[in-house]
Amino acid sequence: MQVKHVMTSKPEYLDASATIREAAIRMHEHNRGFTPVGEREKLVGVVTDRDIALRGIADGKTPDDPISSVMSGKVLYCYQSDEISTVLQNMQDQGVQRLAVLNNPDNKEFVGVVALSDIARECHDADLAQRIVNCCRHYH
Repeated sequence: MQVKHVMTSKPEYLDASATIREAAIRMHEHNRGFTPVGEREKLVGVVTDRDIALRGIADGKTPDDPISSVMSGKVLYCYQSDEISTVLQNMQDQGVQRLAVLNNPDNKEFVGVVALSDIARECHDADLAQRIVNCCRHYH
């Protein structure tokens, strides 16, 4: 199965000038722990609920500080044509639960997000289920 069959297509960008508070509100409203950050329709980073907690609150940032002060500028990604098994291995190796999805290696347009939960929802195979468990091990 390929990523394009399970990913969330093109979630809205949060503008890079947004505040930490705006990011937290967006995540709460959409029940997501990950928001892409854009500037002029280009993906420039991502912010997770963990970024807000560890780089924001724990480091003494205020809710009105810019999201750019806590976002990850290094975007981990996969391609929509990648096989789920490859993506799960990548997630496990990187210690993450979500990846940005790009359309192809040539123009690398941001087209969505894939999360462990997206993959788990479509999991109908014991080997794939074990890979999901392996991805989550470092959280416990």
